[in-house]
Amino acid sequence: MKIALLGTGFGQAHAAVYAARPDINEVVVFGRTPEKLKNIADKFGFATTTDLDALITDPSVDLVDVCLPTPLHADVAVRVMEAGKDVLVELPLATTLDDAQRVIDTATATGRHAFVDMFSRFSPANEHLHQAVADQRYGRLKHLEVEGRTALMWEGYQLGLDSLALDMMHADFDLVTSLLGAPDAVHVAGTEGPGGRGSAADVVLGYRDAGARCTSSSLMPKPYGMRGGYRATFTGAVLEHTMSTDFNGPGAGSLTAYTLDGEKPVDLADTSPYAAMIGHVLDVLAGRSENRIAPTSALDALRLTLDVHHRLTGKTA
Repeated sequence: MKIALLGTGFGQAHAAVYAARPDINEVVVFGRTPEKLKNIADKFGFATTTDLDALITDPSVDLVDVCLPTPLHADVAVRVMEAGKDVLVELPLATTLDDAQRVIDTATATGRHAFVDMFSRFSPANEHLHQAVADQRYGRLKHLEVEGRTALMWEGYQLGLDSLALDMMHADFDLVTSLLGAPDAVHVAGTEGPGGRGSAADVVLGYRDAGARCTSSSLMPKPYGMRGGYRATFTGAVLEHTMSTDFNGPGAGSLTAYTLDGEKPVDLADTSPYAAMIGHVLDVLAGRSENRIAPTSALDALRLTLDVHHRLTGKTA
């Protein structure tokens, strides 16, 4: 298989996964900055190019992995599928619901596979939470708190209020909506760092018989790295997940169950969600699995993400 990887920023996390897979024959990386391309070539041994059009239309490419800036996701995904390629799009899928639907319609019209990098669905801690809710092993889920905190680890990427919901909170909203559905009420507050460098937001979500809260901050100092997790309160227990990581993406972290019987750690598989997500994509393309991260499956979270984004920025949909 030959992969076209578009983007030299966050695309490096995907590049590390491809480099470790023996079933990937070739990876070509597109970028705009020769220095960044050289760094990737030196680190992973991948070919590089600054010619996006030639790479998208290259008949030898099987899958195009889009890790470009968020406003470009939908347009490039459509171009890729119209060029006869399958496409993996970094989250979020689009910056409007109309653009998201355009991607979905193009996938239907062309018959190509489209994937959205909902990597958090492959987190062992999140999978455990989903299973616990499904089989009600701790009773009913009453409240879910999800938190993410990060330093500005990507050069030139400020994560101000104009991008915090889209680029940092979207995966958290996917977890909440997949467990509790669309909220009945949404309350949002945000603040921005000096010069738009970093921001923080608190989002409280109301449901008829449950509640949720998502908080995110990109105001942390560089040594802090990235940390987060969730606290899920059931009628019979509390599940608490904590995670810390670096540029290469979240690890398994720790998960603890608190019940009337005491405190008990939950064993988690030592699995990278990014590696598991890409593995799933390749399994689908090989006919070994059904697509768990199709664009239609991301729409509920995208609706909430865009709602919060518009409230944080003061822009209308």
